[in-house]
Amino acid sequence: MSFRHQYVIGDLQGCYAAYQKLLKTIDFDPKQDKLWFAGDLVARGEDSLSTLRHVKALCEQGAAATVLGNHDLNLLAVWRGATKIKKKDKTAPIFAADDSDELLHWLRHQPILAYPDEHTVLVHAGIPPHWSINDAAEYAQQLEAPLRGSLKKLDKLLPKLYSKTADHWHDNIEGFTKLRAISNYFTRMRLCKQDGTLEFSFTASLDDHMPDGFLPWFAWQVPRERKILFGHWAALRGEVDLPHARALDGGCVWGNALLAYRLSDGKVIRSIAHCPNS
Repeated sequence: MSFRHQYVIGDLQGCYAAYQKLLKTIDFDPKQDKLWFAGDLVARGEDSLSTLRHVKALCEQGAAATVLGNHDLNLLAVWRGATKIKKKDKTAPIFAADDSDELLHWLRHQPILAYPDEHTVLVHAGIPPHWSINDAAEYAQQLEAPLRGSLKKLDKLLPKLYSKTADHWHDNIEGFTKLRAISNYFTRMRLCKQDGTLEFSFTASLDDHMPDGFLPWFAWQVPRERKILFGHWAALRGEVDLPHARALDGGCVWGNALLAYRLSDGKVIRSIAHCPNS
């Protein structure tokens, strides 16, 4: 199907009002256009429930698609009792809603990696330098399988996704250790070493001091056949635009902007409203 416009939108984080204003700004028409979301649909904005419902409805119409982010996985983990709601998250209304199970079953079936067009690949946090895009697509499927599987499989997986220290990637990595590492690369990564070793504590901007040996994952020079579109790193404010990578989390929930990246020409449209919670 051909579309008038396709846009990739950075982390919504439940900022429903800013999201609706952005749709008006881009003159979004679900009959002609398609939206792609970079994950983290929910969490700290003012209305995660309405945001999740709206994105789900658009996806079911064929007018949108999303990948999963760390806050989306956390929402699933809270739902299944693997963890508790974080103090700053405002997602409790989702669990109290009549359609809660319907929303969360839908969410767990969304992909980790997607291809918005023939030139790009979309993930939440990034793709590490030691993976090709084909590798990444294969690993994404390995994580998607238990997320979409039986509730028994889901309940075994979710508690295993959380660790304060990063797992070392190696040729013989397997089981839940491998799935946790895959999840960390796709949904939590900011800094890494060239071999893929992750560093979890750094969340600041590129001007701040980074631990020795670590660089932003996109700073390692790796030939890419597609441009990697990503969110997650709010401190970048969507200002990183490289031939092989484009940041799209404008940090709306922190008082900055929600961004929409037009695939046809790379133009970025910013929201005219900020999250009320910022």
